[in-house]
Amino acid sequence: MLFDVRRAHTLATTLLATGLYLAVGCGSADSSAPANALPRTEAGYPNGPITVIAPANPGGGWDQTARQLQQVLRDTGLLGVPVEVVNRGGAGGTIGLADLVSRHRGNPQTLMVFGQVMLGAVRTNNSPVSVADTVPIARLLNEYEMVAVPADSPFDTLDALIEVFRAAPESISWAGGSAGGIDHMLVGLLALAAGVDPARVNYVAHAGGGEAAVAVIGGHVSAGVSGVGEWKGFVDTGRMRPLAISAAERLSDSETPTFREYGLDVVLANWRGVLAPPDTDSMTRAWLADALDAMRDSPAWQQILTDNEWEDSFLSGAPLDEFLADERATADQVLRSVGLVR
Repeated sequence: MLFDVRRAHTLATTLLATGLYLAVGCGSADSSAPANALPRTEAGYPNGPITVIAPANPGGGWDQTARQLQQVLRDTGLLGVPVEVVNRGGAGGTIGLADLVSRHRGNPQTLMVFGQVMLGAVRTNNSPVSVADTVPIARLLNEYEMVAVPADSPFDTLDALIEVFRAAPESISWAGGSAGGIDHMLVGLLALAAGVDPARVNYVAHAGGGEAAVAVIGGHVSAGVSGVGEWKGFVDTGRMRPLAISAAERLSDSETPTFREYGLDVVLANWRGVLAPPDTDSMTRAWLADALDAMRDSPAWQQILTDNEWEDSFLSGAPLDEFLADERATADQVLRSVGLVR
């Protein structure tokens, strides 16, 4: 269950509010840092550009989140150093995860966006590394999943799609992200709710939401699954038709019904956050969490949440560790229930 935790304002947040920047270990301000930059740690972190790995190809949710982070952190100047984004796509984020763990151990100048998708992908791809090998910094947001069809699809409603799905499951092809990720899990849960054997699901995995969108828009599949925010632009421009979303109730100002409105008791939320590499010390972890919390309070980030229909679900520290332990267990249970792992 997702919930929101507000961190108490720390000295860093106070300094941000007053527009002060104090250089650690000296009595004068660092003229090279932006006016709003947070004070560095006693060890001098960050001491150079920070790279954020988007563990997917361009166009998907992780890429979108990483670049929105880059934009807000750059515009606010909170980190006091440049922020770069690189893509390391493939295998549900586990290629990027392996890169973070193996190449950047002990060097938190490189961070990575991660999310619920990665927990399932670690299991289905038999990844030698997992999120447990990293240092989680914060959960930032969650978004619900959408089932959409090509604009000229014969399926006007989810009922029409599910009717054919029940009668001939293999005839309905579903595009989504990586095998075992949240998109795949959602289709499996829909199958169970509709009385269809998940083993008969015809799921076509893609490296990310962008590639899956191309398959849907081009009519290469019957339907597709991705985050509401990921595909919002395609829906708004009429290139996709949304059929239903995985929220418990309709999103504000949305005409798209929920699965529950169609009698399918499926509610599933994706979430995304930021990881640091192994051996990141506790002081740096706390500094990064405070920086992201300060970013989260900025009008620019709040507008991004609104524009993408993302929900603020900030969480860090020990509560985040407990949440991730629960999520790993939940992901494993869902993957077993839909027959994706044994």
